[in-house]
Amino acid sequence: MTSVWVYSDLISHTMKNSNLQIETLTVHAGVEPDPTTGAVMTPIYQTSTYAQTGINEHKGYDYSRSGNPTRTALQNALAALENGRFGLVYSSGMAAIDNMMRLIKPGEHVIVGDDVYGGTFRLLDKVLADYGIQFSFVDTTDVAAVEQAIQSNTRLIWLETPTNPTLRITDIAALAEIAHANGAWLGVDNTFASPILQKPLDLGADLVVHSTTKYIGGHSDVVGGAIILNDETMHVRLAFLQNAIGAVPGPMDCFLTLRGIKTLAIRMKTHCENAMRVSQFLADHPAVKEVIYPGLDTHPQHELAKRQMKGPGGMVAFTLNEGVEAAVNVAKKTQLFTLAESLGGVESLIELPAPMTHATVSNSPLAVDPALVRISVGIENVDDLIADLQQALTQ
Repeated sequence: MTSVWVYSDLISHTMKNSNLQIETLTVHAGVEPDPTTGAVMTPIYQTSTYAQTGINEHKGYDYSRSGNPTRTALQNALAALENGRFGLVYSSGMAAIDNMMRLIKPGEHVIVGDDVYGGTFRLLDKVLADYGIQFSFVDTTDVAAVEQAIQSNTRLIWLETPTNPTLRITDIAALAEIAHANGAWLGVDNTFASPILQKPLDLGADLVVHSTTKYIGGHSDVVGGAIILNDETMHVRLAFLQNAIGAVPGPMDCFLTLRGIKTLAIRMKTHCENAMRVSQFLADHPAVKEVIYPGLDTHPQHELAKRQMKGPGGMVAFTLNEGVEAAVNVAKKTQLFTLAESLGGVESLIELPAPMTHATVSNSPLAVDPALVRISVGIENVDDLIADLQQALTQ
């Protein structure tokens, strides 16, 4: 039987910049009672503009593309959860990545992990490359390979950890050291881990990005993105870009995301516990060829994950002995695992990345194994989830 990473206390740790535990911060960070009514929940300030007492004289808000009190609360909450000074939120995770990449000038170079979300690859390779930004796709788990890829014009190292979809783990601290030694920034997509399990800024990263659509929102009912950072000069530039480009979330989206954050800590604990049980079941099943999960000691970066993360997460990938056809059949025959894109919600999802979320990389060096199955393990009863996978695998 394959052993698992059993982490008995996934979420009880103290934040660097606060004496509050993470469970408490998810409930209270960024949120103050409404000064007008005393409402405990941040109101949905559903307005596009604000009354001014004189020319450019107002109470901090003049137009909701530039700022909105509900959005401010969300930005402050996310900054607190990531131990960052500044937070900025966007209409989607891709809008956040696009805003971040506008810090890079034509002629500059970016090193990118070679196992990133298909939408990220599409933005970089099919859009931003046309504007003179150079991209090199490298296995970021290989520190020597990243160091070798550094050029005199390298401005940013960009990575996911865990990666989407093969759940590779990159040593954030090691790559931060390499980036800074060469005058570059390190940016980390922390979507799969969430701030509960991993804090890249504490490990030396300069920028942290989330698709808040996923674990942070947590209920598959809102799309959003975020950037969290510490550098004030960079924040001023990103805030300018946020306003100038205008890919911002509406107040209702911010409210839903704030509501999701309140249960993030307890949800992530259950996601991790369920995913460990599911991965163990799959590893022991005769129809399964390989299971990829950072919590299993068979994962190539298992020990790094234990050092760098507070828990192994809720994402599991696997292949079957019978290949693509069997993978398709399993994905179609699960009942509790819904066949759908996205991840990180309370409900369990299943997909084949190659023809779905990663179709855009199909004819590139980043192409995904067409037989790979990716599951987002939700917070349902884990015995029910295992029974569902059992019946699908049996069929």
